[in-house]
Amino acid sequence: MAQDIGVDDDVILSVVVGSRAYGLDTDDSDTDRRGVFVAPTSAFWRLDKPATHRDGPLPEQFSWEVERFCALALDANPTVLECLWSPIVEVITPTGQRLRDLREAFLSERAQRSFAGYAEAQLRRLDPERPNWKQAMHMIRLLLSGLHLVRHGEPLVGMRAHRERLLAVRRGQVPWDSLIAWRAALSAELAAETSVLPQRPDRERVEEFLVRVREENLPPCPP
Repeated sequence: MAQDIGVDDDVILSVVVGSRAYGLDTDDSDTDRRGVFVAPTSAFWRLDKPATHRDGPLPEQFSWEVERFCALALDANPTVLECLWSPIVEVITPTGQRLRDLREAFLSERAQRSFAGYAEAQLRRLDPERPNWKQAMHMIRLLLSGLHLVRHGEPLVGMRAHRERLLAVRRGQVPWDSLIAWRAALSAELAAETSVLPQRPDRERVEEFLVRVREENLPPCPP
């Protein structure tokens, strides 16, 4: 299965993200893939450490080494967290399933700030004179996802309920002032919402998972 979609043997999880996972795809949408791979434990014994991430081999495909992925998830990186809730899983090993089963351990109140912060960064990159409407759509989508996360304990990946309005943004059919007003209202809601998330992530469970992964990937003992 891994070879069919062009992933390497060390990949434990590969999911589709982006518009196809969000239910916002159109006829010309790319297929964005994100994955998690495990470097051999012995590779960490050298001065030159394994790569923390890599591109490819398919277009729009990007993967993190498992430790880097976990660190980003503990920091409530929205892109990384949403990988754990993607409805389109193309490759999953038993280790990858354990990672998916661990996803609530990564959640904490910092997600309320991180989702708002990433959306704010996208706003700063938008030019009011010549907006990137696809980026504007994803700014709103990110706020909707973050608001659902702090209210219900999981990010909102599927956007079917908001599809038509979000695609109108992507097509440039929502006036700039209306877009900014929508963003401001969502940002205010997100900032004021009482979060159901724990104050801190469960780092001990995540560390136990990582230690087990490293133990499972030790070189075999000589006879």
